[in-house]
Amino acid sequence: MEIILLQDVRALGKKGEKVNVSEGYARNFILPKKLGIEVNAKNMNDLKLQKAHQDKLAAEALANAKELAKEIEDKVVVVKLKSGKDGRVFGSVSTKEIAEELKAQHNIDIDKKKMVLNDAIKALGNYEVVCKLHKDVTAKLVVKVTEG
Repeated sequence: MEIILLQDVRALGKKGEKVNVSEGYARNFILPKKLGIEVNAKNMNDLKLQKAHQDKLAAEALANAKELAKEIEDKVVVVKLKSGKDGRVFGSVSTKEIAEELKAQHNIDIDKKKMVLNDAIKALGNYEVVCKLHKDVTAKLVVKVTEG
């Protein structure tokens, strides 16, 4: 019996795949637990439409991420910190502070979890912060730490 999987099933296949299983396995396990549906013309058409919709959404998300990356590339975020002698700052700059300043200065909202800091920013100067906007799109944001 052929089944279209609605969820990932261990040792059988991934969501959306068409697999061949015994009738008893399908009738007693797959169908009652709603892990899959029987293959017929209507279900195959529904599967094609769902895949087309998911592909369209993925393409839109990628386009939005690329557009946001272009917008971020030429922006500079200024973060002001209190500093003592020799330009040493009190505390450090986190991705949360960078995200807040980006929102305040340029009205661009990026989640702090998408920003990657290799080391904590603990001195005055210019730094590049990598923003992972999409699995295929990254952007570099320039952060300028000044005395304030």
